[in-house]
Amino acid sequence: MDVLIKNFTRILNATPDCHKRYLYHNIDWDSRLIGIVGARGTGKTTLMLQHIKANFPKKEHVLYASLDNIWFTNHSLVDLAEKFDAYGGTYLFLDEAHRYPAWAIEIKNIYDSFPDMRIVFTGSSMLKIFDSNADLSRRVVNYELKGLSFREFLLLEDVMDLPVLSLEDILQNHQTIASEIVGKIKILPEFKKYLRYGYYPIFKEGIKSYEMKLKNIVNTILENDLPAVESIDYSTIYKLKKLLMILSALVPYSPNINQLSNNIETNRASALKYLDILKKAALIQTFLYSQKGLGLMTKPDKIYLNNTNLLYALVEGNVNTGNIRETFFANQTSAKYSVTTSDKGDFKINGKVFETGGESKTFAQIKDIPDGYLAIDEIEVGYCNRIPLWLFGFLY
Repeated sequence: MDVLIKNFTRILNATPDCHKRYLYHNIDWDSRLIGIVGARGTGKTTLMLQHIKANFPKKEHVLYASLDNIWFTNHSLVDLAEKFDAYGGTYLFLDEAHRYPAWAIEIKNIYDSFPDMRIVFTGSSMLKIFDSNADLSRRVVNYELKGLSFREFLLLEDVMDLPVLSLEDILQNHQTIASEIVGKIKILPEFKKYLRYGYYPIFKEGIKSYEMKLKNIVNTILENDLPAVESIDYSTIYKLKKLLMILSALVPYSPNINQLSNNIETNRASALKYLDILKKAALIQTFLYSQKGLGLMTKPDKIYLNNTNLLYALVEGNVNTGNIRETFFANQTSAKYSVTTSDKGDFKINGKVFETGGESKTFAQIKDIPDGYLAIDEIEVGYCNRIPLWLFGFLY
């Protein structure tokens, strides 16, 4: 266990304690069992370590361990808990749970056997917490960490600390809110930066290498994280990679499942399953015209990459501006709201229809819709139902 303690101390000392993610203050840290899932690279590890740094001045009762550490090749998680408990440990923080084969059963055993021990674990967004054999759903308080919102990007860049807005705040008061913001900062250049490299916190490690690191993250998700969660072979991983690259070239895309199936040499059921896997891995977004009937075998009506940063990293050549706008809007709003596509505008949220576009965009497409709004790119301040696109990045 000494190896894990040394590693914990080293990582903790290198953890920044400023600029905490939106989820940090939403977590009930007093819960006995907490699960934090999310896409690779969104900052789950930092979130845990920041909590430890802020709340445990003495480290005798707390331990952080990554479950992909080589120590676990000849020790079990239960072994760790027993030794930790013997030394008076009460707070166990476990990272990369999906990389440990029996994670669910052993965490349940620790929870049941050590009633004074609190456990926080992180894992891939693909982690099957609610259908695991150990039945953790009755015990765990589960949270999902999204990538950075545009608001968080501005905070992380020390540009401006701004409050979270609700959709109603934006729809009713956008002109006043936007005017106050642009009176203090040049918002459009910052927005362009965010669209290209602001969704994953790793951009702080260097802009020049960001797209390459993002490609490496995608490979790690498909080659390492996915096989740890799903029973798949190399040929399936290859097909998933091929499918992702096909979608990258087509999005926004109304899928022809039979054609997709032929392109990756599989059947319809497998193609739909692969789309579901890519969605759970937070590599794509899928939407229906209605949320009714949403399920594994339901064909999505529209497919996007998960976020605009992936567009810049995966799309060969110039990225279509309209694609960027729709992808950003879908990504930011779906983090907080139930979003569907619309037969007249681009999206529908809470009965309201939204159409994205540039400065010259008119209401022609949604003119007969009472609750119709334009999310307009390349403007600082809007008016009436014309709202700056960047303002939808303040929802979390």
